[in-house]
Amino acid sequence: MVQKAKILLVDDRPENLLALEAILSALDQTLVRASSGEEALKALLTDDFAVILLDVQMPGMDGFETAAHIKRRERTRDIPIIFLTAINHGPHHTFRGYAAGAVDYISKPFDPWVLRAKVSVFVELYMKNCQLREQAALLRLQLEGGGGKAAAGGDKESPGLLAELSARLAAVEEQAEALSKQLDDESADAAAVATAAHLERKLTGLRRALDALEPGTGGGPPSVTSQS
Repeated sequence: MVQKAKILLVDDRPENLLALEAILSALDQTLVRASSGEEALKALLTDDFAVILLDVQMPGMDGFETAAHIKRRERTRDIPIIFLTAINHGPHHTFRGYAAGAVDYISKPFDPWVLRAKVSVFVELYMKNCQLREQAALLRLQLEGGGGKAAAGGDKESPGLLAELSARLAAVEEQAEALSKQLDDESADAAAVATAAHLERKLTGLRRALDALEPGTGGGPPSVTSQS
């Protein structure tokens, strides 16, 4: 069973959180509420999130301050942030949102379909990255456990494991390609396009590393990393 992605909803008004949950429930992911910037930062200490929907105007720590804290933490700095605001003070205010690290800045009232579509893109990218990390971990185990066995005369289980790794990676490659085509066909966010391109580069590197393990390729085990 594929684990659901977590989406963090940050707003000091319960009615706004309820509305966001109604809009995003169709994505069938885990929606986590936070009623303040401080509560959001606390949630980010223990859980991984695919995307954050962050209200700009909140008492105490506002959205800009919350985003600044998120971007300063190594664990959370790469999580996409979509700012939601009920006010519009012109280009300068919007620029401040992007400068704080947001990938998008949406004014209320917003189109529910558009918001859901934007969030779904980041959820898909997050899921592909999780799958990629899983493949990299399996490949690393193969590299670490195969070296000694090869020296002792080979590992009879390696061909089967390599075939399974290759099949799993092929499935992720196919899904990533479909997502990239979707982003090309639609008016996608630049941040989403850049993230998808980064994911494809990582997949290419992992495929090369896996191909290098196939019998008859020659050469030693390649270096593999699962960092995003």
